[in-house]
Amino acid sequence: MTAAETDRRWMGRALELARRGLYTTDPNPRVGCVIVRDGEVVGEGWHARAGEPHAEIHALRAAGEAARGATVYVTLEPCSHHGRTPPCSDALVAAGVARVVVAMADPNPRVAGRGLERLRAAGIEVESGLLAEQARAINPGFARRMESGRPFVRLKLAMSLDGRTALASGESRWITGPEARDEVHRLRARAGAVLTGVDTVIADDPALNVRLSAEALGIAGAVRQPLRVILDSRLRTPADARLLGLPGETAVLTASRDAPARAALENAGAEVVVLPGDGAGRVDLAAALEWLAGREVNELHVECGATLAGAVLAAGRVDELVVFMAPVLLGDAARGLVALPGIARMADRLELEWGELRRVGGDLCLTARPVPAAG
Repeated sequence: MTAAETDRRWMGRALELARRGLYTTDPNPRVGCVIVRDGEVVGEGWHARAGEPHAEIHALRAAGEAARGATVYVTLEPCSHHGRTPPCSDALVAAGVARVVVAMADPNPRVAGRGLERLRAAGIEVESGLLAEQARAINPGFARRMESGRPFVRLKLAMSLDGRTALASGESRWITGPEARDEVHRLRARAGAVLTGVDTVIADDPALNVRLSAEALGIAGAVRQPLRVILDSRLRTPADARLLGLPGETAVLTASRDAPARAALENAGAEVVVLPGDGAGRVDLAAALEWLAGREVNELHVECGATLAGAVLAAGRVDELVVFMAPVLLGDAARGLVALPGIARMADRLELEWGELRRVGGDLCLTARPVPAAG
């Protein structure tokens, strides 16, 4: 095995470890670390929860004195600043490691490279960029928030084979099977927030929580409930909506200053946030995403009706679509997938590029990403 193949092997292991934090690390990034000496793993670890030791610290504790002169493989640049925990770059220097291989640099432009500089200044050999794309794929939201000041937006849709989401009456339970619905709960569990529109709240009274056990998610400890967010321009959310009475936090983002309506929702347990409007009486989507980033939301999971789904897509705010397709036909009177009015020419269509295609129970799960507009 060549040196390059060896490095890829151990970085691959570090990425496996990082994935163990998929449902627990938020708002911190998912990071894995492996320490190798003389061809043998002497320590490894991953970051589990915010406020707890980082991956490098777990690995160093496992390695002990064997870390001296070893090579460290870590999926994200070791931190160089004091946050909830001390800098990991200082801990690596103190441990006397000889070489550090990093998958991706810190995506925060204000601190990117400082951890690597700290290591190099201490005489440690540093290499960066190995399996960087795979490392970024584990942390799309953290990278997006650090680089652009907004969360990574994942739009979840469920449809029949003929592209319908509900019967004309609004009945939609259930288009997809139980395995697909469990997969949706996993998507919610990895997100910092779940967003829907007020029309969906009024029509369906959804819970928008994670209803899988810690065992089903493969984690230790309590299941973290994401922030539930309702876009409600005119404060029409019922004060007795089911999601307001569930464990966890609910925020209502509005453009209305209706004091009685606001008081009723706050008394029901909601946080009501007044944001700028978009000129048409709706909440400005850019302002909503900026607010969510300020709440340290890395990944935003969107479950909503066709109108809001179309609006988010048309505004160019979707990073990834996850579409569950059931092998059923609902007919042309049933409701469509997204509302995208005004497309009169093929040249104006919204283009996507395919990602993953896999079977989930009796349904298909398709992922796609919008193709950036030319220019």
